[in-house]
Amino acid sequence: MAIYFPFLTLFMLIASFSCNAQPSPGYYPSSKVATINFNQAYRNLWGPQHQRFDQNTLVLWLDRYSGSGFKSLKPYRSGYFGTSIKLHPGYTAGVITSFYLSNQEDHPGYHDEVDIEFLGTTFGKPYTLQTNVYIRGSGDGNIIGREERIHLWFDPTKDFHNYAILWSPIEIIFFVDDVPIRRYPRKSDATFPLRPMYLYGSIWDASSWATENGRYKADYKYEPFYARYNNFKVGGCTAFSPLSCRPPSGSPARTGGLSRQQVAAMLWVQKNFKVYDYCRDPKRDHTQTPEC
Repeated sequence: MAIYFPFLTLFMLIASFSCNAQPSPGYYPSSKVATINFNQAYRNLWGPQHQRFDQNTLVLWLDRYSGSGFKSLKPYRSGYFGTSIKLHPGYTAGVITSFYLSNQEDHPGYHDEVDIEFLGTTFGKPYTLQTNVYIRGSGDGNIIGREERIHLWFDPTKDFHNYAILWSPIEIIFFVDDVPIRRYPRKSDATFPLRPMYLYGSIWDASSWATENGRYKADYKYEPFYARYNNFKVGGCTAFSPLSCRPPSGSPARTGGLSRQQVAAMLWVQKNFKVYDYCRDPKRDHTQTPEC
């Protein structure tokens, strides 16, 4: 259920935020889900020789030979999925560091996916965080992405920051350090993922598209490229949970949606840091994305 507020009140709240200082969202869903050990929820999926543990941190790396990825032990139909990530500094063009939900292995060519992806960059330019939602898409060129991209208000290579996906039966909310950066509501069954998905993380070479539409490629004279993950949080309903199971709430309202302060924080992000919105791309065929 969406929560709506008088426009003037919301405008005054947004106006009170500095364009540089992260606003308080007023509610911290990451604090409601316990941190778990990696092995309690995940396993290596590929590239085991490019994956190691440094105390409580999982380190993945990409070089000219391979990248690496992990996968949850169970599929989920809803939940809060979070981790803290520290990105590789310097030249990372073509390199994708990701944290996402997918059922591609169960539904090849017709899968659902909910993505947090960090698009590699060149010297002196900021990382781009891309969120995306696929609905019964395919990987053969027919897939219809619903991409939004932002630049972050901090340097994600200096320290760990929390990134999360909240997937409930009514909406998907993406969070950065508990600040909601995007809300994707369920407007129809045709535009919302409803089948169980596994949770994944990975680092891989996407030189064909990742950095400025493929203009800059991965350059392995800078290898290896590292991605560091810790503070794993998984809370929700597996594919085998009873129908009465409900995922954690992303706001003080148990029914879903966002509080007034959370909405204001999200609009602050979108006003100051959003650099792409698929719904506003004149080159897109919006008959394929009716939610726009």
